Amino acid sequence: MVTINVPRLDDDVVNRLKQRAAQNNRSLEGEVRHILQCAADDDMAAKRAAFGEAMKRLRPLTEGRKHTPAEVLIREDRDHGHRDNC
Repeated sequence: MVTINVPRLDDDVVNRLKQRAAQNNRSLEGEVRHILQCAADDDMAAKRAAFGEAMKRLRPLTEGRKHTPAEVLIREDRDHGHRDNC
C-alpha cells in the first residue's frame, strides 16, 4: 500500500469531502479512497458509452409510459443503504 499526501488542499474542499463521506457513511479517508478508485477505473468511459447506447435502444420501447423520477429512485436506494456507486 502507498500513502499519498496532498499538501495545500483548500479547507473548503476538505469540508465538502467530509460532508460527502458522512452522507455515504464512510470516513474521510474511506471516501477519498473510493473517489480515487472510481477515478482510476479505466473502463468507466467505456461503461458510460455503452450505457448511452443502451438508453438509445430502450427509449423508444418506453415511450408514452409513466416513469418514476430519478431523484425518487436515488433517494429510495440511498435510504436502503446502497451507496457504493461511482
